[in-house]
Amino acid sequence: MRTYFCFFGGFSLSSNDCGKILSYLFLQYLYASIFRFNFRNQTIQLIKMEPQHRVIIENVSPEIDHGQYAVKRVIGQWLMVEADIYADGHDIVQAQIGYRHASQAHWQTVRMKALSNDRWQGRFKVELMGAYQYTLQGWIDHALNWQHNIGRKIKDGQKVSVELLDGLQYLQRLLPLCTPVEGRILQDWMEIFQNEAEYPLALMVSQSVDLHTLFVKYPYQPLISTYPLVLPVWVDRSKALFSAWYEFFPRSASYLPGQHGTFAEAEKILPRIADLGFDTIYLPPIHPIGTDFRKGKNNTLSPTPEDVGSPWAIGNVEGGHKAIHPQLGTLEDFRHFVQKAKDLGLEIALDYALQCSPNHPYVKAYPQWFRWRPDGTVQYAENPPKKYQDILPINFETEDWQNLWEELKSILLFWVNQGVSIFRVDNPHTKSFVFWEWVIAEVKKQHPEVLFLSEAFTRPKVMHQLAKLGFSQSYTYYTWRNTRQEITAYMQELTQGPGREYFRPNFWPNTPDINPYPLQGGQENLFLIRYFMAATLSSNYGIYGPVYEYMVHQPYPNKEEYLDSEKYETKVWDWSIENRLTALMRKVNRARRSQPALQQTNHFHLCGVNNEALLAYYKHDEACQNHLLLIVNLDPYHTQVGGVRPPFEQLEASPGDTLIMHDLLTGQAYPWMYEYNYVSLNPYESPFHLFRIEKQVYEIEMV
Repeated sequence: MRTYFCFFGGFSLSSNDCGKILSYLFLQYLYASIFRFNFRNQTIQLIKMEPQHRVIIENVSPEIDHGQYAVKRVIGQWLMVEADIYADGHDIVQAQIGYRHASQAHWQTVRMKALSNDRWQGRFKVELMGAYQYTLQGWIDHALNWQHNIGRKIKDGQKVSVELLDGLQYLQRLLPLCTPVEGRILQDWMEIFQNEAEYPLALMVSQSVDLHTLFVKYPYQPLISTYPLVLPVWVDRSKALFSAWYEFFPRSASYLPGQHGTFAEAEKILPRIADLGFDTIYLPPIHPIGTDFRKGKNNTLSPTPEDVGSPWAIGNVEGGHKAIHPQLGTLEDFRHFVQKAKDLGLEIALDYALQCSPNHPYVKAYPQWFRWRPDGTVQYAENPPKKYQDILPINFETEDWQNLWEELKSILLFWVNQGVSIFRVDNPHTKSFVFWEWVIAEVKKQHPEVLFLSEAFTRPKVMHQLAKLGFSQSYTYYTWRNTRQEITAYMQELTQGPGREYFRPNFWPNTPDINPYPLQGGQENLFLIRYFMAATLSSNYGIYGPVYEYMVHQPYPNKEEYLDSEKYETKVWDWSIENRLTALMRKVNRARRSQPALQQTNHFHLCGVNNEALLAYYKHDEACQNHLLLIVNLDPYHTQVGGVRPPFEQLEASPGDTLIMHDLLTGQAYPWMYEYNYVSLNPYESPFHLFRIEKQVYEIEMV
């Protein structure tokens, strides 16, 4: 029986299971997107596999579902790759990573280094936005093997004249590859190897670092084994990893009670939000709102003529998802709003909510896109005991799905053309997974800068599947993680589990839908604590304001919802109010911009602390040059004291070394010299520390 392996764009992809590769190719053909290796752009042929291939490559990390989904990075990040790479016998194995951006014709390679137990590691930096591909290769390096073996014989005192002559073939092979200067040196070495009078010098040359360097620089790869999968990476712009979101309703921008706000009035709020340090403005739907079954205040089914309805009930005779609520302004007003935000360093994120009111133009024009009940009415959305009579969910099982998908894609492209490059997607878990993979890939083909935030407070596997499919960021369970044990377990899951390669968390302490039970008491210290942790545990976070910073907390009875929710009515806010929370937001957002350790999530480590009411965690940047220690009093009512152990191992320090702890919130500095150092946090003064760690170096003057 013959075995075959595939040759992909210059890489020989070996496998003993040709059927597995063909199945993989078929799936790639079916679901080819910019997130996956597009085989149509590569030369593919089946060639006979050489039985002499001896190197095995397996247990590659990161690899998302056998390469079906892309690992995520942002521009400038490193991708660290590990794998088990080994061969039979004791010959020297070498390995490398092959990688390239989708726009590049040729592969680049970077050598891997051996760790232990046949585990290998290497990395490469992604410097362009868009799709990358990578795979791994391993080979028996006979040149290095020769150098190693002759060295053992030399140490044993054996005569190695024959071995020196055997090594000539490896030096000869280097001649057409090396530089002229290197070539002249090689010629000299070859003469030395063949001259018995130069035997002592030949021994030195055979073991020289210079020769080893040439062998590594020009590797001997006559029988190279390649991992059978080409693995995808998607590279986003930096905001995918680092952002601070502020959500508000533009219809509540008016200073006059009962008057609908406009984009022109909302523009006046933007300088305040920029001054607080946020960089992303998220707007709930800005489209016309349905009239049939419109919800009144507090979600009542008996609205008055003055009730404005829920903005998520999209569409009426004035238009649908490509229209703007006429009371907000015109499309030109919206463009002006987007530009005003840009001038202040803010980006606008729009809500992409795929549901329609009964009055949406789609309902009449495309009835096949909805589910109809036996009595002729449309099946409205339900989440028992909740009912959404004002919303009609789209039927993704329609036979007219191609036209539906194209129209839904055109909504995104329409708003991209208006200057929007971020979308918060409402309830994506209630829509087709396959649609999301397709539409995100389609949009990113034309606009790779576009980001998608998945609003899916749902089952863990569903949340992770959406992230795999291409969502740039994801809502999380942070809203319901309150105790030290809950927070630490969740952070370890996010930063140390397999999801760290594709699931980018975005921490929200509140949303228009969620008034968390712990915040319903209105305790100011708890609002401070929850905000601080959201903004420092995760590099992406957001708040729904000004509800959050003004500590609006009155709940709807027995529910985790706001009383008199802004989802169903306009509000009048005094945007000039300043308090402890607004002061904290400025300081924390300033620290986030100045400290690279806060601009990523994964480099997170727990620190020892001998008080369960205190949480201590350490974060560092990718270059491991910015070191932060953060300590939080989780008790909003009482002063908590304890001993905190600095991250000595990560700092390459030891107890007894002096660490200078610079508090970025207060401007004070403290020397820490012990294994456990005393901390006292009064929640009514400041319930947390944000320390930048500086290792004190003492120079001893020699006399």
